[in-house]
Amino acid sequence: MKLPVSWLSEYVDIPAGTTAEELDAAFVGLGLEVEEVHRPPETTGPLVVGRVREIEELTSFKKPIRYCQVDVGEAEPRGIVCGARNFAVDDLVAVALPGAVLPGDFAIAARRTYDHVSDGMICSVRELGIGEDHAGILVLGSGGDGPAPGTPAAGLLGLDDVVFDLEVTPDRGYAMSLRGIARDLAGALGVAWRDPAALSPPVWSGEPGWVVEVADPARCDRFSMVAMERLNPTASSPWELRRRLAQCGIRSISLAVDVTNYVMFELGQPMHAFDRDTLTGPITVRRAAAGERLTTLDGVVRTLTDDDLLIADGSGPIGLAGVMGGATTEIGNGTSSVLLEAAHWEPTGISRAVRRHKLPSEAAKRFERGTDPDVTVVALARAAALLAEHGGARVVGGPVDLDVRGPRPVISMDAGLPGRIAGVAYSPGQVADVLRAIGATVESDGDRLAVTPPSWRGDLTDPADLVEEVVRYVGFDEIPSVLPTAPPGRGLTERQRRRRSIGRALADAGYVEAPSYPFIGAAVLDDLGVPEDDDRRTLTLLRNPLSEEQPALRTTLLPGLLATLARNLARGQRDLAVFEHGVVFPGGAGAQAPVPGVDRRPDDDVLATLLGAVPPQPWHVGVVLTGHREPRGWWGPGRPAGWADAVQAARVVATASGVALTVRAGERAPWHPGRCAELVVTVDGADRVIGYAGELHPRVCAALEVPARTCAMELDADALPPAPVPVGPHVSSFPPVHMDAALLVPAEQPEAAVRAALVAGAGQLLEDLRLFDVYTGPPVPEGQRSLAYAFTFRAPDRTLTGEEARAAFEGAVSAAATATAAVLRG
Repeated sequence: MKLPVSWLSEYVDIPAGTTAEELDAAFVGLGLEVEEVHRPPETTGPLVVGRVREIEELTSFKKPIRYCQVDVGEAEPRGIVCGARNFAVDDLVAVALPGAVLPGDFAIAARRTYDHVSDGMICSVRELGIGEDHAGILVLGSGGDGPAPGTPAAGLLGLDDVVFDLEVTPDRGYAMSLRGIARDLAGALGVAWRDPAALSPPVWSGEPGWVVEVADPARCDRFSMVAMERLNPTASSPWELRRRLAQCGIRSISLAVDVTNYVMFELGQPMHAFDRDTLTGPITVRRAAAGERLTTLDGVVRTLTDDDLLIADGSGPIGLAGVMGGATTEIGNGTSSVLLEAAHWEPTGISRAVRRHKLPSEAAKRFERGTDPDVTVVALARAAALLAEHGGARVVGGPVDLDVRGPRPVISMDAGLPGRIAGVAYSPGQVADVLRAIGATVESDGDRLAVTPPSWRGDLTDPADLVEEVVRYVGFDEIPSVLPTAPPGRGLTERQRRRRSIGRALADAGYVEAPSYPFIGAAVLDDLGVPEDDDRRTLTLLRNPLSEEQPALRTTLLPGLLATLARNLARGQRDLAVFEHGVVFPGGAGAQAPVPGVDRRPDDDVLATLLGAVPPQPWHVGVVLTGHREPRGWWGPGRPAGWADAVQAARVVATASGVALTVRAGERAPWHPGRCAELVVTVDGADRVIGYAGELHPRVCAALEVPARTCAMELDADALPPAPVPVGPHVSSFPPVHMDAALLVPAEQPEAAVRAALVAGAGQLLEDLRLFDVYTGPPVPEGQRSLAYAFTFRAPDRTLTGEEARAAFEGAVSAAATATAAVLRG
């Protein structure tokens, strides 16, 4: 919301000498964030109002040139050469006299041009730095009205004005108008203010100017219209009105449209002007039929749903209620009969329509925050008066005003509640005075207050809202800063320590943490090749998602990680290894969560129901990597990342958690069926699959636009069993015995099974077993592979004999032969 101080000062008696910095502090104190403070570019020297007395057309040049005699308040008019043609004799214009310096260090001097001496310059808004229109001269007025020639033009042009750009939160719709901000600022500064809505509409006689029916009063509880005729189609908006709209960021279109925008900024009530001559039959406010079409003012044909609210006439839809009007009834260059509309719409319906059609507008910004239903007729009266003043229009018949609103709710509140919550001693009288200052009606019965919020504050529904208003109005800076005493804690839980250990271990292994938003859509699961019956397809949908493309909570970490990978690849990175650990949200049938009130603390039963409705949120760990895992350089060619690196990442997680991990062949989307490993832990004597690692399927890589052979790992960290109590190893002073064995095993036999058999067969004397080589190819028979192990045997209490070591070695080989059909290579 852009706010010119000159306009605001018409309603608030801002103390003389108040600086922009002081106003900035006052806005911030009211909870209105100041985004930016705009000051016009500096113009120095004589800049005055001039009246064009004569225009001589110079026709002997290649382009049309005019030599104008302009009265600037001196004894004689000044002759000024100008190429623009949008002004006429007797028009008021802005004239920069010799010695003036316009924005961009553009100095004005008398100079000879086109065989005449130009003694100054007639300015456009762009040359003055107050707009972008360079097509013609800025015309301040025409006829005999307006300031006298020679009047300094800086104030009239707004060159000494300051414009605040305020960020208005969604619950403060009233602050989207000069009226609402003036009320708050007057209270903050302790000065008087004038309500622009405090006017009595004229008594319009006769039958209503149009027949109107509201078919959906739940979403439109007040609808007002007034008909006008004899509007001068050639009448232009006065400069003051156009200047203020430009300061607010609105482009001037026509007198009728400019007036509705002007009143919207002034009173906070958006309006729409229809060309009466294009309307057919009665007007109806109704819901659209699914598939119905409307061409909006931006020229786009929009397909409607049955949730869209329309303004329609006999020909069909003529406007998307509260969002944008239709092109068929648009005000045109020849419009002389106008129908003005002002209504109060249900905010959430407007918000849904804006997001559904991706059609934000200044009107919708106000309607979805909530407008004042009491000012619809007042806004029509204000707009009608402006159109009569500047366009010669007059009202035809009586107004339409369909009002089905019920009484406003009354909020009961303890007068001591604001003080108890804020920690500030607010007296009951002070609380009541503040609530009256914001426009509420307050009746007191001892310390009990019955508060009726004002019509423009639809956001005030609970005692907590009133508490916020009291604290805000008195001043947030009145709340003392007290540092609370931190209660003694018991340190991190075992689960918290494990999660931190996992993150540190992966970072130490060369992975970069890349957290992502926990939202996904069904489309990414299609790209991942997740089957329709997969449990990851059961999504928990959000009621109000940030993006329509990602309306659900994630059931896997891979979409976010792969999106991060693709984004970094697009920015020129090639060797990437990223990880994330966080919650996922497996869907499923859950209990309905109640919506507790905010006036009291929920009781134990409500809390238990709320917690019971919370979906499970297991903690997962995921990694993705592509490119080189070991960089190339003078030391060697480097090594590309492979499926084994993803498996090793899982081993890093297991080691950090103090848990033994078993790896075996598996199959699960989105991994390549032949290059996917199941990650298995033993819980209470039973094997449990906690995740998968390996190389992604080529189709998945292509769909997600990541390199072929990208690898990934994801496991459920909460499924890891508790780590056993660590026991320090016995350090033996006796020498070890080292032996190697190369075993031929079937290619489909998991290495983990071979290792387990070797460990079981070796017995207590085996201290360490390490796989140091895997080989396939001649002379190893087809369908088999060679696994080479290094054994370390040691006795804790004696020096092993060769026979003892040999017996343990042979026992290991024999057990592997029995369990896995392994054969010792010669």
